[in-house]
Amino acid sequence: MMFDQPQFNPIRRKEALLRFSREHHYGLLLIWKIREGIKKNIPPERISDFILYFFEHDLKEHFHKEEVDLFARIESNNELIQTALKEHQQLTAMVEQLRKDKKNTELITKFSDELDKHIRFEERTLFNEIQNSLSDKDLIELEATHLVKPYDVSDDWDDKFWIITT
Repeated sequence: MMFDQPQFNPIRRKEALLRFSREHHYGLLLIWKIREGIKKNIPPERISDFILYFFEHDLKEHFHKEEVDLFARIESNNELIQTALKEHQQLTAMVEQLRKDKKNTELITKFSDELDKHIRFEERTLFNEIQNSLSDKDLIELEATHLVKPYDVSDDWDDKFWIITT
């Protein structure tokens, strides 16, 4: 018996934006690792320490590059850009809260959910708008200035709580 499979048209990204999308992959891995840690009842301090490390070594710079290199090329009053900027601020504020309250499992869960929602918004909505708005010249300049980290910074983190439960 044959089942109809839904047809998905992959989003074709220009190389300049594809680089930001590749960085989003690392963010999605972070979310998965957080959720695995919660499922395995890992002490929240261990998960919080990892989030803080990842934020300092990846997300903070990623947000900055999006804001300076990408969002600045679009009208500042653009509603989608304003939404993304607000989400960056909210996620950063959650990280600052985690610095003070590393045992807050609810905050850890909220952070992973909000980061997931944010990445999917950028991938499914914002990047399409930006890609359709930028000139070829802007895309070429952006591609020349934005290089992707060659690896997941969590590879440098010793406590692989998402794999090991001891």
